Amino acid sequence: MSELARWQGRYAVAEYIFGEEPNAFLAAQKHLLPKSGKALAVADGEARNGVWLAQQGLDVHSIDFSSNAQDKARALAERKGVSIHLENVDVHAFPYPENTYDVVVEIFTQFSTPNERAAKWAGLLRTLKPGGLMLIEGYTPKQLEFKTGGPKELDRLYTRDMLEKAFGSLARYEIKEYEAYMTEGAGHAGMGAVIDLVGWK
Repeated sequence: MSELARWQGRYAVAEYIFGEEPNAFLAAQKHLLPKSGKALAVADGEARNGVWLAQQGLDVHSIDFSSNAQDKARALAERKGVSIHLENVDVHAFPYPENTYDVVVEIFTQFSTPNERAAKWAGLLRTLKPGGLMLIEGYTPKQLEFKTGGPKELDRLYTRDMLEKAFGSLARYEIKEYEAYMTEGAGHAGMGAVIDLVGWK
């Protein structure tokens, strides 16, 4: 089964598989967000994060390759009374235009192969404006012990070294590793081993 077919199937259910509320790490960075500007939500799925960013006053570009997810994203935005720009595109094929977004958000997008991830992360850096905010969260290898979501393949999990190599050119950044109880729909439920990056270009 292709990655797209797998996610189309996951998103075909009526409920929002990661819930309708924003990711906890993202919501905790509310005080860092600009009052206005353009935000890119990468592999935004059903757009719980993109919709929340729009509620904070940002002009949101939400990209994902699943049309089923984006149908639900459209409905969620309408229910929440916000407008977001949805684009049905594979995140590995998106051009990431240079210096375009004030905020770039990538939350639990660990379906990329190592080569795909390297190209995608280079794109995230390229498309973030100087002074812009980068927010990334993913599972670490310890997540394989918890089995509460995320990939089964070790090379798709994030480490501090991996993030430092990819984003070390940022003007400043913080990386935190910790364990937390996840309550994000059926897709992320239970203890999780996560790593976060907050950075500025």
